[in-house]
Parts: sequence; C-alpha cells; structure tokens
Amino acid sequence: MADDLTDLEARLFEWIRQSDFETVPWSTPKAAKAFKVKQDEIYDALSALTRKVPKRIHISYKDGSLRVAAE
Repeated sequence: MADDLTDLEARLFEWIRQSDFETVPWSTPKAAKAFKVKQDEIYDALSALTRKVPKRIHISYKDGSLRVAAE
C-alpha cells in the first residue's frame, strides 16, 4: 500500500477492505461516526484513496447509493 497514506486513510482503507460495501450500501454518516470524524473528512479520505491506491479501491454508484470495495 502507498506509504503516504494518512492514519485515517489507512484505517479507512482497511475497514473498507474487511467490509461488504458492494452489496450493503455505503454510509458516510456511519463511517464518520465509527472513526469519530466529520463526514467531510471521510469524503476527503475516500478521494485521497482513489488517487493514492487507485488499483486497490473501487467506488461506484448503484440504486441511489455508493458502493465501495478495496483489496
């Protein structure tokens, strides 16, 4: 994984990798609560992950919800 990930980015990536947000819709408010940060920080971390580890994270939109997966 990229060495330049922030602590939040690394923890969020691992959380996504271990979760099933492909079949279960992603919830930014739940992620923010789980990590005790603001929703904007979660969006910023997701955005950064797509730049820093683009081959290891996938974000799509289906049925009105985000789907997020990491490997």
